[in-house]
Amino acid sequence: MPEQPTPSVPQSQVISRRRTPLSAVWVIPIIAALVGAWVAVTRILDEGPKITVIFANAEGLEAGKTTVHYNGVDVGTVTGIHLTADHLRVVLTIQMAPKTDDFLVEDTTFWVVRPRISGANVSGLGTLISGAYIGMDIGQSKQARREFAGLDTPPVVTPDAPGRFFRLTTPELGSLDTGTPIYFRRLQVGQVVSYALDDDGKALTIKVFVKQPYDKYVTRDTRFWQASGIDVSLTASGLSVQTQSLLSILIGGIAFETPASDPPGDAATADTEFTLYGSRTDAFQAPARHPQKFVLVFSDSVRGLTVGAPVEFRGIPIGQVSAISAQIDAKTFEFSAPVTVELDAQRLGVQLQDLPPDADLESLRRDVINRLVAHGIRAQLQTGNLLTGALFVTFDFHPEAPPATVDWSTQPPRLPTAPGQFQALEARLANIVKKIDEMPLQAIGNDLRKSIADLDRLLVGAEATLDKADTLVDNADALIQNANRMVEPNSLLGTELATTLQELTRAARSLRVLTDYLERHPEALIRGKTGEAK
Repeated sequence: MPEQPTPSVPQSQVISRRRTPLSAVWVIPIIAALVGAWVAVTRILDEGPKITVIFANAEGLEAGKTTVHYNGVDVGTVTGIHLTADHLRVVLTIQMAPKTDDFLVEDTTFWVVRPRISGANVSGLGTLISGAYIGMDIGQSKQARREFAGLDTPPVVTPDAPGRFFRLTTPELGSLDTGTPIYFRRLQVGQVVSYALDDDGKALTIKVFVKQPYDKYVTRDTRFWQASGIDVSLTASGLSVQTQSLLSILIGGIAFETPASDPPGDAATADTEFTLYGSRTDAFQAPARHPQKFVLVFSDSVRGLTVGAPVEFRGIPIGQVSAISAQIDAKTFEFSAPVTVELDAQRLGVQLQDLPPDADLESLRRDVINRLVAHGIRAQLQTGNLLTGALFVTFDFHPEAPPATVDWSTQPPRLPTAPGQFQALEARLANIVKKIDEMPLQAIGNDLRKSIADLDRLLVGAEATLDKADTLVDNADALIQNANRMVEPNSLLGTELATTLQELTRAARSLRVLTDYLERHPEALIRGKTGEAK
């Protein structure tokens, strides 16, 4: 088939079209995108910083609900809670409120607020209804920070509170706790902030806060002591009961006082360290100026004697017990208790006057002690409290004690001792028992039996004598009765006696007439009566 010729096609040309403006359909999405971007940027710019705080546990905390409070204002919210890598603590992620960047500095602190009773403080009761929240305190540092370690317990005093912090050292805590009140002249002026055991484990350091204006009364000479409970003492003046307040009886307390001085001392600087004494008496006891150690070996029981027990000389404190041990003699197997005491020789009142400048004080001190021992000075255990059985060491003169000397060859030197009160009483009782054993009790018993037999015979004789006496009494009664019958008014004897008396009366009358006549006519004795026949 023959090929058909191709029809001619006109040549194409590229014609450029004119751009039209953006369609109105795209305006709304673009505006929405711009608004969204502006909102996102604004939100990011207005959002506060994020921080992390590590706590021991997350009890009562909940992500999305637990808030952060500063002075009662919400300044953040917990957004996440997770464990640390070692699973021992928890990490809280907190979204802070805007404009809180200057809050988050190096010394800012965080803690969990829960219901808590500590010392005299009762806090967090509102969390019983609202739940736990996180409290914070803004620090004074200028260094920013975003990671913090939360406090295990809320701070008792904020760092910006007016006043000063001090440190007290004590061998034991007693009834003290965080929030325990501090008293000055029985006025509450501060409280215990915290306490911690020292690295060596031998003592504790207590941090206390004294608020203004009372902190100015704390000087370098101020004495602190535990004022917990009731201090009862029985002295020659009577019964004394002392306490700071009812609150200190319940929860304990610390009191301080500054000895009077002229001029008064300057106020102590912050963080000055003081010693916390057990009582006011201990706090104001004069410190030993030249303490010396001596050993006292007691053969009697030291039950009731403790380290710190007083050492006295006739009632005057001169030291204290520093150590108590025990020993047994390998030869005699006798038990004894070496007691180490610290004595201040200057408290004995021994004054060495007119000493030359080059005098050997140590030799003089030894000479004085040797003379005191030669005059009968001995150490003895005595009972200081009959209720508790507490013992103390006393020095006194014992002239009856056997001679003794000070053993200066040992370190510390050894001073002679005397038996204690109970041991001396036991010795006296043993001596009495020994004397009783030496008495001839059998011979005394035989003589006593003989004496009792003689007494029996004497009693029998006395009884017979009493019987005879009874018979004599009966005879006497009969005689008296007969005499009574004879002298009765109507008895025969009475009538005869009356007649006899009448005759005697008439005879006496006739005799009187004769006597009168003879006085007038004495011649009648020769011639007879005139007118009568011869």
